Amino acid sequence: MTAQFFPRTLFPVSARLRRNVCRVPVLACLCLAMAARGQGVIPPQAAASNEPTVTVTADLSQTTGAFRPIYSWFGYDEANYTTTALGGQLLGELHDLSPATVHIRVHHLLTSGDGKAELKFSSTNVYSEDAEGRPVYDFKILDGIFDAYKAAGVEPLVELGFMPKDLAADLPNRHEPYEVHFPQSTISGASNNPPKDYAKWRDLARAVTAHLVERYGRAAVEQWHFEVWNEPDIDYWHASREDYFRLYDFAVAGVRAALPTSRVGGPATTGPANQHAFDYLKAFLDHVANGRSAATGGKVPLDFISFHVKGHPTIKNGQVTMGLSHELADADRGFALIAQYPEFHRLPVILSEADPEGCAACSSRMNPANNYRNGTLYPAYTATAFKAMLNLAARHDTNLIAMLSWSFEFEGRDYFEGFRSLSTNGIDKPILNLFRMLGMMGGDRVAVRSTGSVPLDTQVNTGVRGTCDTDALATRAERRAAVLVWNYRDADEPGPATPVSVTVKGIPASARRVLVEDYRIDKTHSNAYTAWKDMGSPQQPTAEQYEELRAAEGLQLLESPQWANVTDGAIHLSTQMPPESVSLVTMRW
Repeated sequence: MTAQFFPRTLFPVSARLRRNVCRVPVLACLCLAMAARGQGVIPPQAAASNEPTVTVTADLSQTTGAFRPIYSWFGYDEANYTTTALGGQLLGELHDLSPATVHIRVHHLLTSGDGKAELKFSSTNVYSEDAEGRPVYDFKILDGIFDAYKAAGVEPLVELGFMPKDLAADLPNRHEPYEVHFPQSTISGASNNPPKDYAKWRDLARAVTAHLVERYGRAAVEQWHFEVWNEPDIDYWHASREDYFRLYDFAVAGVRAALPTSRVGGPATTGPANQHAFDYLKAFLDHVANGRSAATGGKVPLDFISFHVKGHPTIKNGQVTMGLSHELADADRGFALIAQYPEFHRLPVILSEADPEGCAACSSRMNPANNYRNGTLYPAYTATAFKAMLNLAARHDTNLIAMLSWSFEFEGRDYFEGFRSLSTNGIDKPILNLFRMLGMMGGDRVAVRSTGSVPLDTQVNTGVRGTCDTDALATRAERRAAVLVWNYRDADEPGPATPVSVTVKGIPASARRVLVEDYRIDKTHSNAYTAWKDMGSPQQPTAEQYEELRAAEGLQLLESPQWANVTDGAIHLSTQMPPESVSLVTMRW
């Protein structure tokens, strides 16, 4: 089979994304290729499967609402990776994976230091004080980060944190140094202290916002989101929750002083399935709903609500077993809480970290359960979580706009070392191809039924154990449609492929034939990790090997595009879905 680029008229994409789609001949596989019935095409034969066939039906005539690009949000601890060559390359790829705006959130935008990136730490040195205690602003490093965003065409979610060294209060019960470096701690030191002067903290927020407006323009910055701090309910904040509310009030007052039309929010707390985090989020919402701003005495502004949701993978019987239920339970309980506030329940909700677990910089060498990050389990998990998040938001009538993946790239590390990253030494991982698939969907969501889906409540309560979740998500736009199909369960273990029969109905009567393309992530498609292992897992690949990895990293077609006949407004397709596989079937007419 030869590689095929999808037609530019199907989904408008940039040249860089086209270079990352099917750059090489599609690898042969043992799976039965998706084929249109009645076309006289004999697809490659697969190993026989005794598994029952799963029936998936997508009805393009039944829309269920707009398809929101909640996938187009990413973040990372190490803000200074933004300005490296590989960081800039990856930012460009993120921009190109979707027609939607891509948003980037990073830590340490206000932290003091020399601007050198390392695991779990970075700095901009934007604020210091002279001998008389007067603020001194230096925007050089910060400008480099935001200039890189502008050059890549992505939009920042501006996290206001952490505390500059000269502004951090001395605490009688805390004695750690300003910088505490990984792996001694995954959370920083006195950079997480409260300000010694809240008025100076407000002025810092005002000065930074004013500078951003001057440099990038009011119209641009009005579209950004300003989030106050990160996870103040745990040791990222060395003070009480009432002190955090004060921090929030003064930060928002500063931002609004420079840009009255800014979008401000928080509190970016950890997962609400934990009672302490739930209580913290509820207290914050109560403060906004019923309290007065400590900075202005007026109403507390809130334009969006943010909190985090995380899974919990473990090793069971020697195998990685994901903890999908933990992440979904966080979202379910958080959405339910927000729904209790009539004044808030339609505010945008940003899951400003939504991941299978909590430490991107903890490699699989530190925690073997994190080995899911390199291969196909990660994209299959994320596809399952993505649909579940959309359905949970709909259940609670929550205005979910973002499911931010805390993943980027790490400099100077081994190939496929097992960090939660999208790329390793410039080689894209399979997970990035899942985001490319989502970026090729658009328009409205349509009704989908699958006989192999695991019920939402089961996923929230226990995850996907035993039986696989073989399910789908579908969209329709003008003269085109897409169906995302996956086969997932929490345990990373081998198993037979699942036969899947896909019916797409509701195709307009004017369409007699449909061009079908099937993109696949599995062990042998869209998977540089497998290619790397097949060449002996080199840590110093030759130039030729590196090019082979580059050739294997992009999103690949399972087979050549095919024309399917439309009968009674429907087409019928069939495939075999191996464990941990994802297919995106696109159609145009």
